Amino acid sequence: MKLKSKIHIFSTILMLIILVIMTVGIYFMYEKMAYDTEYRQLLEESQELVTSISQTSGINDPATILRAYIPTNGAIRIIDQKGKQLVAVQSMEGIESYKPQLNTKSYQVEEYKGIAILSLNVPVVWKDGSVVYVQIMQSMKNVARTLSLLRLVLSGMTIIATIFVMLSSMTLAKIVLLPIQRLTATMKRSSQSGTFEKIVIRKQGKDELGEMSSTFNNMMSQLEQNYRKQEQFVSNASHELKTPLTVIESYARLLKRRGFDNKKVAEESVEAILSESIRMTEMIQQMLELAKNKENAPLKKEQIDIYQLLQQTLQQMRQTYKREFYLYGKGPMLVNTDHQKMKQLLFIFLENARRYSNDEIHVHLSEEPYIIKIQDYGDGIAEEHIPHLFERFYRISEDRNRKTGGTGLGLAIAKEIADQLNISISVESTVGVGTTMILTFNEQKEVPNEKS
Repeated sequence: MKLKSKIHIFSTILMLIILVIMTVGIYFMYEKMAYDTEYRQLLEESQELVTSISQTSGINDPATILRAYIPTNGAIRIIDQKGKQLVAVQSMEGIESYKPQLNTKSYQVEEYKGIAILSLNVPVVWKDGSVVYVQIMQSMKNVARTLSLLRLVLSGMTIIATIFVMLSSMTLAKIVLLPIQRLTATMKRSSQSGTFEKIVIRKQGKDELGEMSSTFNNMMSQLEQNYRKQEQFVSNASHELKTPLTVIESYARLLKRRGFDNKKVAEESVEAILSESIRMTEMIQQMLELAKNKENAPLKKEQIDIYQLLQQTLQQMRQTYKREFYLYGKGPMLVNTDHQKMKQLLFIFLENARRYSNDEIHVHLSEEPYIIKIQDYGDGIAEEHIPHLFERFYRISEDRNRKTGGTGLGLAIAKEIADQLNISISVESTVGVGTTMILTFNEQKEVPNEKS
């Protein structure tokens, strides 16, 4: 059974149960009020009758007094404590054989020959000094007609209300389930076509259903975006790995054909295979690094001195590459960040500056806000390339990257790390002059007056 049918049936049954309970409650409450009203009226008359009997002495014909108080369509009897009838008068045919129970606490309503009879018993002192009971009975035909009319009205209202409840529950189920049906249909079309379809929201609502539709559309947009990026990444990775593998295969075949007889060819082949293997290894490591950064592992933040970290990093670069790296600025510069990722970020930019320039590298450190500038004096980058520098496998020049051994992934990794550390990256470059990478810390440990 579909969810729509279940909701419709459940809501209809629930509303009908509530409706029936209310209708039955109204009927019985009105019935009780009607009988209570008749009882109070008879009780007042019985009190007057008892007073009349008590004040009259030497009654020759008690029936004469009883007739003065006889109710319409009813009867009055006087019975002793054993239930023996002493006097009786009636205004209704057929009631003479009806004998209700002797109950002096309240009234009782019983059905006699298809007619509801209300009766009550009141004690009184009889003419011989004994205690007897005045038993007053009255037909409830008028009340029965009123109750019958009430049942008819309530039944009609119940039928009309039932129709309204069924229609309203169907409408409500349709309103509630329409976004879910659209969602289900959209998901089916997406799975069948392999696309990332979105729900058409005709009217943007602020309720839970509208929020669900918006959330689904946002999720599909993110899935589509991530899929496109993954597709592009796989395509680029396949293309990039294909080149070194082709080179390795070519030189391996050359080595197999002529390498054993020609030492020069053997040395050239081994050198090319080694170089391409190293470059391919580096590319794979960088791909794994990118995937690791995408996992967004929790940062291990601690208070570090950026000035001291730069000093240590630049000293390692000097020892490794025998190049000049100069640091300008003063410390300490305390920042709350992840030490290992911050060091990795600095290594990427310093390695990039070293790789694409032959002169010294200048690193400037400034405050308010905290900024690191890494400046090289290489060939520089044309303005049209700057917006694409942090895209994976982006090539400014194939020849440039082949000479330097670049993979096109370093700056993409740097951008991922910078985003995690809440660091903004900007680039200033002039062709023939050099390039400056600018790292701005958006979160700082202690800054008296932060400037935008």
